[in-house]
Amino acid sequence: MPAVSPATPAKTLSAPQKALIKLGLKRDIDLALHLPLRYEDETRIVKLAEARDGDTVQIEATVTHAEITLRPRRQLLVKVDDGSDTCVLRFFSFYPSHQKALAVGNRIRARGEVRGGFMGKAMMHPSFKAAGGTLAEALTPVYPTVAGLPQAYLRRAVITGLNHADLSETLPPQVGWPDPRGAMTLRDALTFLHHPTPSVSMIELEDRSHPAWVRLKCEELLAQQLSQLTAKRERDQLRAPILRPKPGGLHAQLLGVLPFALTGAQDRVGHEIAADLARRVPMHRLLQGDVGAGKTVVAALAAMVAVDAGWQCALMAPTEILATQHFAKLVGWLEPLGVKVAWLIGSQKKKERAAMLALIESGEAALVVGTHAVIQEHVKFKNLALAVIDEQHRFGVAQRLALRGKMQEGGMEPHMLMMTATPIPRTLAMSYYADLDVSVIDELPPGRTPIVTRVISDGRRDEVVSRIGAQLQEGRQVYWVCPLIEESEALDLTNATQTHADLSAALPGVMVGLLHSRMPVVEKKAVMELFTAGVMGVLVSTTVIEVGVDVPNASLMVIEHAERFGLSQLHQLRGRVGRGAAASACVLLYGTNEGGRLSETARERLRAMVDTNDGFEIARRDLEIRGPGEFLGARQSGAPMLRFADLQTDAHWLDWARELAPAMLDQHPGLAERHVGRWLGGKSEFLKA
Repeated sequence: MPAVSPATPAKTLSAPQKALIKLGLKRDIDLALHLPLRYEDETRIVKLAEARDGDTVQIEATVTHAEITLRPRRQLLVKVDDGSDTCVLRFFSFYPSHQKALAVGNRIRARGEVRGGFMGKAMMHPSFKAAGGTLAEALTPVYPTVAGLPQAYLRRAVITGLNHADLSETLPPQVGWPDPRGAMTLRDALTFLHHPTPSVSMIELEDRSHPAWVRLKCEELLAQQLSQLTAKRERDQLRAPILRPKPGGLHAQLLGVLPFALTGAQDRVGHEIAADLARRVPMHRLLQGDVGAGKTVVAALAAMVAVDAGWQCALMAPTEILATQHFAKLVGWLEPLGVKVAWLIGSQKKKERAAMLALIESGEAALVVGTHAVIQEHVKFKNLALAVIDEQHRFGVAQRLALRGKMQEGGMEPHMLMMTATPIPRTLAMSYYADLDVSVIDELPPGRTPIVTRVISDGRRDEVVSRIGAQLQEGRQVYWVCPLIEESEALDLTNATQTHADLSAALPGVMVGLLHSRMPVVEKKAVMELFTAGVMGVLVSTTVIEVGVDVPNASLMVIEHAERFGLSQLHQLRGRVGRGAAASACVLLYGTNEGGRLSETARERLRAMVDTNDGFEIARRDLEIRGPGEFLGARQSGAPMLRFADLQTDAHWLDWARELAPAMLDQHPGLAERHVGRWLGGKSEFLKA
């Protein structure tokens, strides 16, 4: 049962073969690297008398009774006796073949979890087969699978893949492993993990500290580092316009008219970006900074370098609210300097869009701000030299590549500046973002007030509403955020609408607004204008206000059902307040489960929010709690997540891989190519974005 050939017509594939493709198991090496979720011990028979409640065991016994009962529901009950005790096997789903195999007098082997009770021992839906034959010599693997792909078929496919895969050594012979336990060959490591011996420490298997796991983790991390470094070197061969600020030009003029001075961190990052723009190689820089750190002005200064040199710049944001915020801010800064800013969003009227497209194509619009509309096929730039992507993790690989493709100059690439308000922990930056240059704004502008965070039970909701009344009397404004319930957009909307009605009733004489994703853009804009102008006292919203909304007079944020939000998202939301001089607070209202308790994960998240306002510390804790997916966002489109290595526990092996990768590319390029091909196949294409 070899791996499915890419040349095989789809219509000739069996259902299990199609399921293999769905799992991404197309090559022999893919099958060899498809490791078990868990193992079953079919190497020994356990006497029922020795089996304790909760043990999962294999027994060999004779069927003494079998019947189908209809109460409390239709089920097959089979009583077996192994000479030491009896046990009832209970099946709610069964076929005539089950009844035949489990007929009275048949001797069977059954494996399942033993449960004790008033009626004696029982197993629910155990696996079973006829007794006899030799016992297994190794633990039986149970693999991740999908519908239409039985374990028996998958096990045979994995064995075939393991036998046929090229598992020859790809590491240079003089290279030593960072942990001597990883010195076993790749074939030995994989063979062992697919079929471990019964004597193995289950703890070492489950926590992935066994030498076989060490080997795989090291190889995987090395493949990732080689892939990242290869992408970076390939990009370094490309060409981009050389952009330098002119003395007394737009860059200097913008600095002169800004109503604030740059922080030291903004100034430092600005110089890093300017140095990139002055090179012939396309910039590929990630600018990270906490909420409110001032990334937009840094991007505007970079854009002025491009405009001064006679080129265009595009800024793409993930939501219309954020794009609107950027547009308003940039128009205010740049139009007095004579810089024309164009505006592109999906909901634009046809006439306005046509006018904007003409300005962009002619080059009259030096800066283009918008949403995904910026990358649509009919948008033609005259000469795009710098692309800025805000909240870059919200965009997929294809979208970032499409923006790069807007440059019309033959053989050249635009410079790319990607921005995120989610600080990236060091280990994540070293692995998933190793192909990027990273700049960090690690200093907030002066005058930003610390935000006090409180965790309060939903049962004290009335107290929170009273607090809102006090804030409003002081002339302040308030956000009330309702959770997004992904399973039901209608339920999400009902929740926000009901909260809006409740607060409107509880706060007579106060304008309470409502904002959610299903509102027409014109209505959203009208609501935001009223809130920004200070006319509206309270804004009830779903998470559409997570990024980009800047209202300095808002001093209180209430997040309802805070336990449903991720830690980074809570931190983003909290960053909407504390933007003015007034003391600001964030109230995390939480509900509990039926037992009246918060889950441990939710408790950890809320505790972290109370403990710190530091975005980097928040990011570190979020990585611990949730893993890397939260930070990678849409970069996962085509990106091979680390399947085996864990960035929390395996950072020392990551250091080893980072050190080895450049030497291996320089001295053993053939081995490096084979190593990446084995582990990633064609999945490293995502790094081009």
